Amino acid sequence: MAIDPREKIALFIDGANLYATSKAIGIDIDYRKLLTEFSAKAYLLRANYYTALVEDQEYSSIRPLIDWLDYNGYTVVTKPAKEFTDSLGRRKVKGNMDIELTVDALEQAPYYDHLVLFSGDGDFTALVAALQRRGKRITVVSTLTTPTPMISDDLRRQADFFMDVAELAKTVGRPQVQKPVEA
Repeated sequence: MAIDPREKIALFIDGANLYATSKAIGIDIDYRKLLTEFSAKAYLLRANYYTALVEDQEYSSIRPLIDWLDYNGYTVVTKPAKEFTDSLGRRKVKGNMDIELTVDALEQAPYYDHLVLFSGDGDFTALVAALQRRGKRITVVSTLTTPTPMISDDLRRQADFFMDVAELAKTVGRPQVQKPVEA
């Protein structure tokens, strides 16, 4: 990874995308180690984590993670997910955080030198190009190690640097916790 130790860096994490990527390669992210890893490379200005939350659920499996991140150095940005029924009658949940992440990245751009984007979503290609026009360096973190790549080819080509989560997992990952199967 090409991060200059004199740079101010900002981490922008598309929570749903990073979750899907880490599950696809069979690891869990240790978010404490993630902060330590990037703090050791440069001046870590900010770490933002974006995710949609399903309201009206008595218990959300992501709530403990959100609370932990919020108390341990991350800025957590959430919004309610929308539930709907598709044309086949299946219940679906939609919670896209692309606009919130994009607006924050553009508003905070004067304060960082290097943005590290944890997402493979091709919708962010225009954001990366806009930030580069403002003189920012961009690292995109996703994976190419899955049978179907989790990163858009356009996004990977637009970024200044690409970091594979599988490689990053060597320092900030841990094996997925296997839930016991009930008989």
